[in-house]
Amino acid sequence: MITRKLMLYMTCFTLTGLATTARADDASPPQSTLSVGLAGQSLPRYSGSDKRRWQVVPLVQARDGAFFLDSQKGIGYDLQSDSGLYLEHTLGYNLGRSDQDSDWRDGSDKLRGMGNIKATVNTAFAVGWTLTPWLTVEGKATLPLSDGQGVNYQASAILIPMQTTSDTVAFSTAALFGDRRYMNTVYGVSDRQSERSGYAPYQAAGGFYGTDSSLTWSHQFTPSWAALASVDYTWLDKHAQNSPIVFRHNQTSATLGVLYTF
Repeated sequence: MITRKLMLYMTCFTLTGLATTARADDASPPQSTLSVGLAGQSLPRYSGSDKRRWQVVPLVQARDGAFFLDSQKGIGYDLQSDSGLYLEHTLGYNLGRSDQDSDWRDGSDKLRGMGNIKATVNTAFAVGWTLTPWLTVEGKATLPLSDGQGVNYQASAILIPMQTTSDTVAFSTAALFGDRRYMNTVYGVSDRQSERSGYAPYQAAGGFYGTDSSLTWSHQFTPSWAALASVDYTWLDKHAQNSPIVFRHNQTSATLGVLYTF
């Protein structure tokens, strides 16, 4: 259940990179826009799984001035200064995790007996600085509102090595952190879960637990039609890696999508 853009949260996720690109090269106030599309994804069944799944997800991005709606990030607003500093606040939804195979959210039959992680409404705060047109740094905290699943944080950098009128390539890397409650919700095994699932009990410590890096390419065919492709790599540190439900500590994901802007 790593934050994807991760991947979702679908992780450093593709649309986050594109939004940052817009910040970097457009000093004018954002205009009202609406984009819709579809993306296909190949990704692990959950954070730490050694099995994969395929899914198709809708992409919706709408903006009116500082306010926006994004199918991956939620609803929110951002405030930007001429110096490159910006603040973003979003209200989103996390689908949680199932203890059986699922085609629409994290989950695996290998988690039977662990119980489900409930879906939750969350709020996220991000503060960033566009240092140059090709480099942005950001810190982000995501807090649950509807259930006490803990808080996760990330510190990231986004590099844009190539940008033309039709093509943009962006590389992002993030260090991932979680408080003790978050870590034990995602990677821990309580005594009760151990009895039901057969996995050994495990208490995860809070703090740094991994990195998430992605490479994104977007291509503008026409003023309305665009395509995007993203490859994501996640590595889990020992605090998550030592969990008995983590079968693979380095994972990859791929996303391919199309967008139409009205």
